[in-house]
Amino acid sequence: MKNFYLETNTLKDPKGEMTAKVAAFLTSHGCRVVPTYEDADCILVLGGDGTVLRTAGKSFGSGVPLLGINLGHLGYLAQIEASSWEEDLLKVIEGHYDIEERMMLSAVTGGRKMHALNDVVISRNGPLRTIRYGVYVGEQFVHTFHADGIILSTPTGSTAYNLSAGGPICTPGSSMIVLTPICPQTLNIRSIVFGGSEVIRIEIGFSQGSDDPGATASFDGRGDILLHGGDVIEVHKSSKTTKLVRISDLSFLETLHRKMEDLK
Repeated sequence: MKNFYLETNTLKDPKGEMTAKVAAFLTSHGCRVVPTYEDADCILVLGGDGTVLRTAGKSFGSGVPLLGINLGHLGYLAQIEASSWEEDLLKVIEGHYDIEERMMLSAVTGGRKMHALNDVVISRNGPLRTIRYGVYVGEQFVHTFHADGIILSTPTGSTAYNLSAGGPICTPGSSMIVLTPICPQTLNIRSIVFGGSEVIRIEIGFSQGSDDPGATASFDGRGDILLHGGDVIEVHKSSKTTKLVRISDLSFLETLHRKMEDLK
């Protein structure tokens, strides 16, 4: 890789010092820092997992792989730690890396189509009360959840909000969609894991009151869409993937173990 586009989280690097160091390092090793990601062999993301997710959304469909330098606290998607960035970046320049393809989700509602690498989250809007969510797979009715919300997660996103809500961890290379209710009104409701080929429809229930605050759907924490009673959002596996540059020899389970230890 010789052509790099730099995407920086300015909250993590407010003075641009780290970005300048990375750019200087790249040019000193015969690489180019290009003005748009369409011209790049790699999008170098300086920030945390949230920055990687936002960049995946911005570059959706481009096919340009992403490589994150972790300037945050906990990173599953960012491959390079700030303490060893020069050594690790040199590996990429010299061609010592692999490319992983991660499944994404596409969601359609009201004529709008959105995409997510981690998850589609549908949650209440307004007062603190539960909403009824009717869940269908294809034309088959599955269940009505009375809950604060519903998380539809990819395997990549299974270690994010899904995990915090009690959902299962999935290996990132698998093809599946995990449905996890947020604070359901019953004790016997658990996550449901669907195959990656399924089309999942969520129907928003009508409010019992006179007003209808509805719900919001967000996609990797961005692009909120307001939903009302009777609205339907359809979620399925995207035809596009996010490509991530992998340089570590650690397996997913080894990485997971280390991240869990860091949280103790």
